[in-house]
Amino acid sequence: MRSIIGAIPNTITCLNLISGCVAIFMAFHLNDTFGPLQGASWAMLAIGAAAVFDFLDGASARLLKAFSPLGKDLDSLSDLVSFGVAPAMLMLNTMLAYGTYAWPAFAMLVVPAFGALRLAKFNNDSEQATIFRGLPIPANAIFWLGVYGWVSQYGYPGWIVMWLLAAAMCWAMVGRFKMFSLKFKNFSFHENFMRYVIIAAAVVFVAIYHIAGLAWTVILYFLLSILRQNRI
Repeated sequence: MRSIIGAIPNTITCLNLISGCVAIFMAFHLNDTFGPLQGASWAMLAIGAAAVFDFLDGASARLLKAFSPLGKDLDSLSDLVSFGVAPAMLMLNTMLAYGTYAWPAFAMLVVPAFGALRLAKFNNDSEQATIFRGLPIPANAIFWLGVYGWVSQYGYPGWIVMWLLAAAMCWAMVGRFKMFSLKFKNFSFHENFMRYVIIAAAVVFVAIYHIAGLAWTVILYFLLSILRQNRI
């Protein structure tokens, strides 16, 4: 029974990985219809599902006291696929769809490369057991979902802007500045005040800008973390 319970968090982590693989596949079929939605919508939903599974695997591990080195490594591998490779493929194919030449679009491949570096540093930095150093890779994925929403609503800004955004995300992920975690250990308002602020801001941004509001949410999270870093 104990081995079955211990396998639950890893099973949820694998669902994260599978969701990321689905998102990658759909990213190469942006305008193809699968059932009620186009590939782009399925890709975004799959990345969103991966984020939910990423939250649930940690929550279940804490609840069941089923932490393990295997689970930690599996989580990082899954996060790289779902929050590094998948959003990069979504944006690469978006750039190609808007007529960008192949060589500028393939520059998006640096995003999962820096995501891998960020995860490797996380796994070997004991300090990050309590705080983050650099932007967490799930936030990177959420940012790119917002960028895709912005492109869909307001138009493609050109590959130079996309390069600048990619460079900013790469720098943010491997930076040494402190970022507070968005994961809840309890529901205390006092202990989770900033997390509730981010959730409320996300609701407001999405209500105003729709999917594009996710990008503004990540920017706010980054700025609030920078402003609070000397108080963490």
